[in-house]
Amino acid sequence: MFIEDEEMRQIFKVVCEEHFQKLDEGLLDLEKHISDSGKLNDLLREAHTLKSDANMLGLKDIGTLAHTIEDILGDIKRDNTIFSPAISDRLYQGLDVIRKLAAEAITGEPSPVNVFQSLARLRGASTTAVETPTQEQKAKVVNGVKQLAAVAVAEPIPVSTSSTEKKILPVAGNEKNQPVAIGNYRIETIRLETNKLDALMTQAGELIVSKIRIAHRLTEIEELITLWEEWSQDAFVNRFAFKEIHSGKQNGKLNQASLLPTLQNFYHRTTERLERLGTLANRLRNNTYEDNARLEVVTTELEEGIRTLRLLPLSNIFNLFPRMVRDLAKQQGKAVNLIIEGGETHADKRILEEMKDPLMHMIRNAIDHGIETPEERERLGKPPTATLRLKGYNTTTSILIELSDDGRGLDIETIKQTALKRGICREEELAYMTITQIQSLIFAPGFSTRTFVTEVSGRGVGLDVVRTNVERLKGTIQVESKPGMGTKFRLQLSSTLATAHVLIVEVDGISYAIPLEYVETTLLVRQDDIFLIEDRENVILEGQAVSLFCLADFLEISSNKLDLSIRLKNLKDLPCIIIKIGDERLGFIVNALLYEQDVVIKPQSKLLQRIRNVSGATILGTGEVCMVLNPPDLLKSVRKTITHYHL
Repeated sequence: MFIEDEEMRQIFKVVCEEHFQKLDEGLLDLEKHISDSGKLNDLLREAHTLKSDANMLGLKDIGTLAHTIEDILGDIKRDNTIFSPAISDRLYQGLDVIRKLAAEAITGEPSPVNVFQSLARLRGASTTAVETPTQEQKAKVVNGVKQLAAVAVAEPIPVSTSSTEKKILPVAGNEKNQPVAIGNYRIETIRLETNKLDALMTQAGELIVSKIRIAHRLTEIEELITLWEEWSQDAFVNRFAFKEIHSGKQNGKLNQASLLPTLQNFYHRTTERLERLGTLANRLRNNTYEDNARLEVVTTELEEGIRTLRLLPLSNIFNLFPRMVRDLAKQQGKAVNLIIEGGETHADKRILEEMKDPLMHMIRNAIDHGIETPEERERLGKPPTATLRLKGYNTTTSILIELSDDGRGLDIETIKQTALKRGICREEELAYMTITQIQSLIFAPGFSTRTFVTEVSGRGVGLDVVRTNVERLKGTIQVESKPGMGTKFRLQLSSTLATAHVLIVEVDGISYAIPLEYVETTLLVRQDDIFLIEDRENVILEGQAVSLFCLADFLEISSNKLDLSIRLKNLKDLPCIIIKIGDERLGFIVNALLYEQDVVIKPQSKLLQRIRNVSGATILGTGEVCMVLNPPDLLKSVRKTITHYHL
């Protein structure tokens, strides 16, 4: 059934999401704390509210299923039924059916749900014990759930292992073995405190005041232009007087008495106009400074206010995963305890939307690839229950999300063999890679250490999708692992997506912007500071050698690539930028370090969606179009250059 009224449809969508989340969380808590009567009361209240909302909108099927869940929870509360994993599974399956019916009511797209059989399973009947209902039985189901007990066989059912029921949540590979589209998760509604809207309205009013003041500045500019026009006309008229003076001097007929009033008048008018011009120019300058300062304050506060409205707690997506971890662990025959930390950390709405699917994929990989079975863990001297930790926190400029497990960790030799087998790199390249670089190969397209495909990991989609999504958000991803002890993924994302603080540099007469979060420091490199390691120029920074490269060589500005020694031959020193990505440092020589600036990054068009070493473009205050460089891409380009050099 489809909700015709658009406003009611949107309201139902919002409240449904809240009900489902609270019911999922409540059931997970109830599984861990069976005697928690307070949590049981919360679940009863949520189920009752969901039933009332559905019945009010005429969604009888949803109301009936919610009423059945309420009955089961009521029996548990009255000790008529003992809460067990089988009952928990039935309640979860009932919630999944309600989700599908709610999606049908919101989108209008029919869902292949048999309400009668779903009710029977919810009550404890096996799938085979429920026959297709008659019209009379259907009517009984709608009018009252209790009549179903006579039809249903009270037999607990195991978790379904059919191909359709196993897909509790979207998996990494679908029936046609095509990769799932990443990024379809959208947060369409945000709840706001009224005082935040009031503050924005106040700033909008201040913006109108600034607009009126700017209109007055235009009037003052018009006065200046009018004065200039009068002066120009007067100068044109007096040009003839000066021409006559000049002509009289040449002919010896100059009548000074007759020309003196003209010259005096011209002098006085010029002096008067100069004073007026100075007064107008000073007033315009002072008022413009004041207006600019006022406008800067208002726009900054307005931007900050709007940005704050888009900030949502990470718990919005973190809370989606406990249910998924529970179901996947049970499906895999593993015991996993998910610990969530930092759910109160706020991030931009787009970060939550873009990172939901990648985090889901990483969790699936951790459960499927990294975490051992309870028996295997006991043999290794580990607790039978694995710990999966999801943590979020922020720094001054970044949002960090960490996912760690205490599983088997990454096997370096297996990664090397898989990389060679998949053609990701060659033995010569592996020889020059650090442990961190080898571990990062798991993000390469098509990389997989599994010789068979599981439903959990799927096929066609790998961790390269995670890296792509992170880089799209101007972020980086790192992996740390110790064999036998576990693996940690660290995602670092920019806290501001619309704007960026950048360093503007000049390379061969062209300006480029480098995001400041990647710039560790800048320095002047002298020829005496450079030394060679394996025929590559290096400089010492904080006791460590940092390789130096010419940024122009990687921007393909000129085909004439010169060694640093040649570039420095006739120069005392050159500006250098030290870029840090993870634990790796690189030095890039540029022509000049210009200034720092906040810029609005314009994404690349679809025709130029993936330009090497470039993440977007911006317009500087001078009106110049400036490319914004992508430091992670520059790191990849440097690696390729080093590898080809040695080959």
